[in-house]
Amino acid sequence: MDPVRLECLGQEVSGGDAQETGYHSCLDMANQTQVSEFILLGLSEQPRQQQALVGLSCSLYLTGCLGNLLTVLAIISDPRLHSPMYFFLSHLSLLDVCFTSTTVPKMLLNHVCGLATISSSACLVQMYFFIAFGAADSILLSAMAYDRYLAICRPLHYMTIMSMLRCAQLVAVTWAVASFISLVHTILMTRLSFYASRVPHFFCDINALIQLSCSDTQVNEMLMLVLGGSGVLVPFVCIMASYTLIAVAVWKVPSARGKWKAFSTCGSHLCVVSLFYGTIIGVYFNPASTHTTYRDMAATVMYTMVTPMLNPFIYSLRNRDLRSALRRLLSQSHFAKPL
Repeated sequence: MDPVRLECLGQEVSGGDAQETGYHSCLDMANQTQVSEFILLGLSEQPRQQQALVGLSCSLYLTGCLGNLLTVLAIISDPRLHSPMYFFLSHLSLLDVCFTSTTVPKMLLNHVCGLATISSSACLVQMYFFIAFGAADSILLSAMAYDRYLAICRPLHYMTIMSMLRCAQLVAVTWAVASFISLVHTILMTRLSFYASRVPHFFCDINALIQLSCSDTQVNEMLMLVLGGSGVLVPFVCIMASYTLIAVAVWKVPSARGKWKAFSTCGSHLCVVSLFYGTIIGVYFNPASTHTTYRDMAATVMYTMVTPMLNPFIYSLRNRDLRSALRRLLSQSHFAKPL
C-alpha cells in the first residue's frame, strides 16, 4: 500500500483526539493534493510488455466486437431465431460490445497518442458504465438461466410464460437494476478525496480508486458487498438454483439420448457463466489483503476482454441453428460475394 495512505490509516486508528486530529490531517493532505485527472498506468509498467499486451487487447476487442455484432445481426435477420432464448442472447452480445467498449478504446487511444491521463469526471463516467454494463451482464445471465429452466422443466407452459412481453420486461428490469447499482457507486465515489493520481490499472476500476482515497471508504466498501450481492451473487444463486432444478428434471429422463439433448441446450450458457462469474468473484469478493496487482489485472482482462470475445464462439460452436444463421448472413453479405 502507498506510504501516504499508510500514514493516513495510521493516524485514523491512533485513538481519541489523536484519531480526530489524524483524520483532519489526512483530509488536509488530500485537499492539498486533490487531483483533477488520473494517470492510468496500463496493463504493465514495462514498455515492451505494455506494447505487446496492448496489441493483444486490440485483437481481442476487435474480434469480440465483430463476433458479437454478427451474432446480433444473424438473430435479427433470421425469423427462425425470433424466440426468447435468442432474444436474450442478442441482448447479451450487445451488452458484451458495450462492456468492452467502456475500457479498451480509451486504453488504445492513450497508447497511440502517448498519453495516460483521464479527467476525474471522465473517470467517473467510465466507472459508471463499466459497473452498469457488468451488472446488466450478470443479471441477464440469470434471466437466461430462468429461460432454460422453463424450456426444460415446464415445456408445455414455456411459450405462455416466456412471451415477448415477459422477455422485454426482464430485459428492462435488468437495465434498471444495473443502472441503480452503478449510480449509487458513482455518487458515493464523488464524496471521496484522493491523495494520488496514479491508478494501477488500465481503466477506472472501483477497487483501484478506493485504494487511492484518503477519505473514509468504509461505506463504499460495505456497499460493494451489499450491491455486489444484488448484482452478482443473487443472480449467481438464481442460476445455480435453476440448473439444480434442471439437473433433477433431466435425471428423470429415461433415455441417455434425451438427457444429452436436454443438457446440450444449456452447455453454452454454463460455459459463459463459469468464465464470467469465476473471474468477477475472484476480483471483487475476496478480502482486500489478498489482492495483488498482477492477479487482479489478469482476472480483469479475462472478464473485460477474453470472455466477451469467447461468448459468440461458444454459442455458435454449440448451436446448429445459430451457425446456420451466421452462414446465411455471411453468404448474403457483399463481402462474401466475388468481385
